[in-house]
Amino acid sequence: MLDTLAHRFSMLEPYITAYGPDAYGTDDAPRPAVLLFHACNGVRPHIHAYARRAAGLGYRAYVVDSFTPRGWDHQAALTLVCSGLALHGYERSGDVLAALWGLAQRPEVDASRLAVAGWSHGGWAIMDLMTERLTRHGEARLQDPTPEPLQGLRGAFLVYPYLGFPARSNTHGWAHRPRTQVILARQDFLTQHSHATHILDHLRSEGVPIDYRVMEATHCFDEDSALHFGPLMAYDAASHKQTEAAFNDFLHTTLG
Repeated sequence: MLDTLAHRFSMLEPYITAYGPDAYGTDDAPRPAVLLFHACNGVRPHIHAYARRAAGLGYRAYVVDSFTPRGWDHQAALTLVCSGLALHGYERSGDVLAALWGLAQRPEVDASRLAVAGWSHGGWAIMDLMTERLTRHGEARLQDPTPEPLQGLRGAFLVYPYLGFPARSNTHGWAHRPRTQVILARQDFLTQHSHATHILDHLRSEGVPIDYRVMEATHCFDEDSALHFGPLMAYDAASHKQTEAAFNDFLHTTLG
């Protein structure tokens, strides 16, 4: 059964963590906002660290948990989502749309200046959303998709996004084209580096405003608390620091 936008947001809302320029994110001034979407292993400490970084720069930041509302803990996420058995990017793109829709209605959010950020599976979900016109029943696995929540979307920041099969950017152009900054890992074992650059270069040739930077690192290089698997996923402090700096620059450039 497909959700409505309102129902999907009501499911996600209790599990969205808000950060703001003050200590508790409770001031009511309308401010630009960035929504952060985690990887297939769920919300990890480094995602909250990026959100706190955004808040420290004067923006609102919202960490959107896609798994707890579905009853999945960390182990279930690894078993179901990281394996590809459940919640492909196309389905989770409805979470991105619903979160934008719901949070843009809050008086403390400047709905004309929004950004999204996604890591791995979160990046896949964001990129899949960009390929959907959102005018037909069932798109993004929603009853009532609409492109309206994307009107204020200024940019997308994507860190080692998954671009293998069945990510839609392999076969579909982007119907929505916010300014996009991608951080790639040259030793990414989930998406071959040459394939990722091929897809991004193709999107750029079609007029999508995409820039990308390449880190000499592996998948999940910025997650020092992750369950890593030897050389396939290793923390790299230098690449993490560069990505944090790129995130700062992206927010200033896209949100002002």
